[in-house]
Order: sequence, then C-alpha cells, then structure tokens
Amino acid sequence: MSLKALVLCSDEKVVRVLRRTLGDLDIAMEMCADSDAALRRLTRQRYEGIIADCADDGATEVLRSARSAPCNKQAVAVAIVEPIVGLKAVFDIGAHFVLYRPVTTERARSSFRAARALMKSERRRNVRAAVQISIVMRNLGTGPNLKATTVDLSEGGMAVTMPNKNRPSGKWRIAFTLPGTAFEMDIPAELAWEGNKAQAGLRFQEISPEATQQLRAWLKQNSSDAEPDDPPIHCQLSDLSLGGCYLQISSPFPVSSRVTLSMRAGGVEVRAQGLVRVMHPEKGMGVEFTQSTPEHRSALERFVAMLHENGSLLPELLVEPEGLENEPIGAKRRAYDQEDPLLQLFYGEPLAVEAFHEALSRQRASHPANSAAGASA
Repeated sequence: MSLKALVLCSDEKVVRVLRRTLGDLDIAMEMCADSDAALRRLTRQRYEGIIADCADDGATEVLRSARSAPCNKQAVAVAIVEPIVGLKAVFDIGAHFVLYRPVTTERARSSFRAARALMKSERRRNVRAAVQISIVMRNLGTGPNLKATTVDLSEGGMAVTMPNKNRPSGKWRIAFTLPGTAFEMDIPAELAWEGNKAQAGLRFQEISPEATQQLRAWLKQNSSDAEPDDPPIHCQLSDLSLGGCYLQISSPFPVSSRVTLSMRAGGVEVRAQGLVRVMHPEKGMGVEFTQSTPEHRSALERFVAMLHENGSLLPELLVEPEGLENEPIGAKRRAYDQEDPLLQLFYGEPLAVEAFHEALSRQRASHPANSAAGASA
C-alpha cells in the first residue's frame, strides 16, 4: 500500500521536484490549492505525511491543525521555508522536517528518505492482529493482579476484555506468551482508553529492543496489513556517553523521534533505544538513550571502554526509526543524569548548528572519559 502525503504548495517548480522525488519513494501526493481545502481534508482523511510550503499564508495553520486532528496527529510534517527561517520557529509550528529553498532534487531526496522511513514506522505501529491471548496484569502499585484476554495486538499496545468490576487504572506489567512461540513477554503498560462494557486499551511503555524484535516478527507473520520496513540507515558516531550519543547523518530524524541504534565494533555489539533530542538538518542528531536497566548500562560501559582501548577502531552504526513520541514537538520532559556532559548539551539552551558543534568539540576535549569521538571521528 502506497504512503500518502497531503501537499499544500502553489510553486510549480517546487511541485515538479516533489512529484519526481516522492514518486521515486512510492509516496502518493494529494495536492491542495489552498489552506482551506487542506484543513477540510485533514479532518476527513488519514495521511502519513503533510507537506506545506510556508510561502502560503495558511501553511502555519495547516501544520498546527495536523497536530490536533485525531486521524493525523502522528503524520510526519514537512515545512518548506526560506533559508533565513530558524529551526526553532519551524518546529514550534508543528513541523518535523525542514526543507530549505531552493528545493533541489538532491536536497528533497535526502529529507524525504528519512521522512519516508518515519512514515512507515508510524504506520507499522498501527498494524493490528486479531488474536485472543490470556494475559496476566500485575499492578505496580498496591492493587491485585488481573487476568484478561486480548482482542487484538499491535507493536504499541493491545485491546483487552476483562470482568466489568476490574478496570486497569494506573501502571501495570503485562505478561503473556506470543502464540506459536516460546518467547515470554513482560512489558510495562498503562491504560490508553476505555471502551464499552469490559473492553479497554493498553499502551506499552519502554518496551525492550528484544521484545520489540520478537513482537514485530510475530506481527509480520500474523497480520495481512504488515509490510517490509525500509532498511536501517548507516551513520557515523561522533560522540558517545553512557547517556546518549551524537550521530553524523545526512538525513537525521526529527526531535522526539524514537530510534533504535545498533552499534558494533571489535566483536562487541550493543542495541539501544533512544529519543532524538537535537536535530541539525543535513548534519546530524543527538540521541538520548531511554533504557535504564543495569544490563544496558553495563553493555554501554564495555562498548565505550573498548573504543577507548582501540583508538583507531571505527564502529559500525545503524539507526532505524520507531515512530514519534507523544509529546509536543521539541519537548524535553525526562529527568537526566546531571553529570553527563553530553546530555547537558542536549538539554541546554538551543544553539545554532555551528555553535553546537563548537561546544561539542570543547566538551570532547574536556571530558575524554565520556566521549568516544576519538575512536570514531
């Protein structure tokens, strides 16, 4: 099934570039002549992408409205702007990607390659398989355990039925075994919605990379709507700490993107989940690791130590998007390790690209124990 993007743009030269680029990426375009027409369609149809030329007076309203439209709040938004427009201003109106004028085929292809991968990951998370599985819900507070039966299952959560007297409020851990496998899932979850009678929806929280892989593989085999993902994207490690990393990549993912990193060097491999906190178009992105288990930290410590002991070793890095975090664009809500200088830079005052990289270079020299840049630059 082709991805679909709503496009608000009256510049014929830009439209020609978009048609060529999006056509090559198998993204169908639905053109809108004006912002009023675009706003109407946002309330009636689902799109994986929204592209708005900010030369149109109504482009800002379209991008903002997409964030509040129930069926399009997770659509990937691309803003076309003049070079003088700052990143913060564009992100504040709801854009995930920025495409600067002049819009060339090469520049558009670079941006939309990452946008397409993110669109597909968002659509994949909505793929559901109808299945009945007995599950045990363990309350993380003081409440008793509950038994329930699934109605359907997706990568991001499940719908369940349970006795009317039991309502799954608060935080839980969901234990179950995927049908046809021996893999036992144990996933943190929270109540996402309540339906009629005994039905409710549960949203998974901080699912591990291993559980994600198992669940994704099972859904691909058991859902007719499943489709292959784009391959992971190669990138270069610039800086690494126990709390996060900075990656050099020509097509970075936007702030608030969830990503999975695969880092390999010298026979040591680490898979890590993270959240993009800083993004510089055509340059790179800063990723904060979101896992906090002792096993994950120990694996990172071994990897950082190995890079420092082998200064000439160039690690292999792959990154793939997992979707967009349900938080305001650019929001930074998580508590972080105040002693991690790399995270301090991510969470600090927003800097222009040049100033950020100068600060990164100074930090690299001041805190060599917290950076693997010397091994990967």
